[in-house]
Amino acid sequence: MQHMYKFIISICLLFVFVDGFSQQKKDTIIDSKKDTIIYKSPYGLRVGVDISKPIKAQFDGSYSGFEIVGDYRLSKRFYAAVELGFEEETTQEDFTNSTAKGSYIRAGFNFNAYKNWLDMNNEIYVGYRYGLSIFEQTLNSYTPNVNNQYFPANTVSTPITTAGLNAHWSEIVLGFRAEAFENFYITFSGSYKILMSVKDPDNFKTLFAPGFNRVFESGTGFGFNYTLTYLIPFQKK
Repeated sequence: MQHMYKFIISICLLFVFVDGFSQQKKDTIIDSKKDTIIYKSPYGLRVGVDISKPIKAQFDGSYSGFEIVGDYRLSKRFYAAVELGFEEETTQEDFTNSTAKGSYIRAGFNFNAYKNWLDMNNEIYVGYRYGLSIFEQTLNSYTPNVNNQYFPANTVSTPITTAGLNAHWSEIVLGFRAEAFENFYITFSGSYKILMSVKDPDNFKTLFAPGFNRVFESGTGFGFNYTLTYLIPFQKK
């Protein structure tokens, strides 16, 4: 009988201990939930302009252009991105002067590799773009490359325009984006471009493709953007 009493007392003490431990754990969970603040990030459409192009036009009389940029947040780290623009540039070579003008689109995605603190929405991102340009090129003037002191070459100044030209390329993008004010962002990005194909005029070369910039023999190039954008938030997650 004595052993029975000890067994019953031990069981009672066990239940008291377990109940006390469970209550303490529950209080800790409740307290931790009260102390935790959950920050939600905005999801929506961000639109803006590239201000580097009008700035360039102010210092370079042979160039003009504008570009509209936009991106849409797909997940915590991924954004769909697109740029639309128009450019015109006159290229002066040793024996030729030509002007290319037309529209372009670049579309792809960005991946934000930066882990923000609390409710910050800054980015250090890498991305990819596919680019397509449709343009025309005008050979304004040219001088035949003839080395003859008795019959010097004369400059031909009759413009020759070829329309329906196009260029396709890929580019890798690296950018830095900071939220200067609520929903207002400043971004600087650079890109390395690889030309996939280009349609040349008859008896001439494409020297400039809008959206790609100068076309070199290597088929590669660089670009940069300095953009101001505003986020239209649709929801927070």
